Amino acid sequence: MKRDVVIVGAGPAGIFTALEMLRRGSKQKIMIVEKGQAVENRRCPKAKVGHCVNCKPYCHITTGFSGAGAFSDGKLSLSYEVGGDLPSLIGEDVAQDLIDYADKIYLEFGADTHVEGLGNSEKVKEIRTRAIQAGLKLVDCPIRHMGTEKAQGIYLAIEQYLQNNGVEILFGYECTNLLLDGNVCRGVCISDGKADLTVEANRTVIATGRRGADWLEKICAEHNIAHQPGTVDIGVRVEVRNEIMETVNETLYESKLIGYPRPFKNKVRTFCQNPGGFVSQENYDNDLAVVNGHSYKELKSNNTNLAILCSHNFNQPFNQPIEYAQKVGELTNMLGAGHILVQRFGDILDGKRTWQKELAQSNLRPTLPDAVAGDITAAMPYRAMINIINFIQAVDHVVPGFASYETLLYSPELKFYSNRVRMDTDLNTNVEGLHCLGDSSGWTRGLMMASVMGVLMGRKIVEKE
Repeated sequence: MKRDVVIVGAGPAGIFTALEMLRRGSKQKIMIVEKGQAVENRRCPKAKVGHCVNCKPYCHITTGFSGAGAFSDGKLSLSYEVGGDLPSLIGEDVAQDLIDYADKIYLEFGADTHVEGLGNSEKVKEIRTRAIQAGLKLVDCPIRHMGTEKAQGIYLAIEQYLQNNGVEILFGYECTNLLLDGNVCRGVCISDGKADLTVEANRTVIATGRRGADWLEKICAEHNIAHQPGTVDIGVRVEVRNEIMETVNETLYESKLIGYPRPFKNKVRTFCQNPGGFVSQENYDNDLAVVNGHSYKELKSNNTNLAILCSHNFNQPFNQPIEYAQKVGELTNMLGAGHILVQRFGDILDGKRTWQKELAQSNLRPTLPDAVAGDITAAMPYRAMINIINFIQAVDHVVPGFASYETLLYSPELKFYSNRVRMDTDLNTNVEGLHCLGDSSGWTRGLMMASVMGVLMGRKIVEKE
């Protein structure tokens, strides 16, 4: 098969590349290759059976049109300060302009016009003051919350728009390798598990998301695509009662706090806050179960959950940060017999495991019912665990009660962004005709910034027509 542009991965970065090309009047033939299913065919059986069944050959929450983000909480961060390091490549002003542009596209396809976190300047000032006193930085980023169930409808509308305007989307096909002619990329090799095909193209865009970060790292190593080991985030999903987070939820919706706790001074941050949300499980390759959070527009729980992530950067001689994080996750899964582990914060401080009967006696009831009570400290690296404990105690000064005995910590929460692909400001790699976008490229984190990178890529491709 021959196409002008082939895009591997139908997450936000890949979607918005094609979308922007259409909006710019491109006549090029575009194919999107997606390992998973169309958004309307993505089904998680947990809603019916009550527990994760580890779907094969992939998890429907993490794989398929719109990627992993749309099936978690569907939040769009509207500030360039949130979402990765792309602004350092293209400039902060350019990044903010692209965020504003991409946000308008989401609105056109049905996103809620309400923006969380605007106004309430005096309350924000009070929260910021407490954060400063605790040695933390507050990033008060406006949030457009689509919601897990609403996001699916928005991305369905985008999917249909692309298909109705000539974009070919090949579902159920996995990219197995690149077609290289010397230092020029001529397309990709793909397979549906039964037949192997090649797609020749003038431009190849790799946008495989967090799920594909490990695969892209191997491809870069195999074909000498310039890259460097970057950051992996290892942490926990914290759950508290809504009453504890009430002021922050109403004022900011999502409190993005950053700290560098002693003694290690690694960067630790909050991420993906879900007021009235639900803790969830995702499954990566090799049966790796990781924790995440959902937040619906209509369905609400009595709890708020958020991630606390500790960033790890490695120097020589070690250059396998993704594998390192995976090993932490595998060890935690082993302790939980394949399930997510949950432990009370007070039990961690007391040096004891949590028992299931203790969870049943608490004010705080887990929203992930098949999580297994246990001891996450038996698997979490010492450095990360100390960072997380000290950070939670600092957040307690900002949100009193956050570090209570009953606060729940779920593990493992892992974010793979490790493979930072070297690119210029036009998003060119050192291989002619090859571009790498989104979370798998190491430059973005989250729905909005991945969408922004796609918009920029679409424009750059059209400029060269």
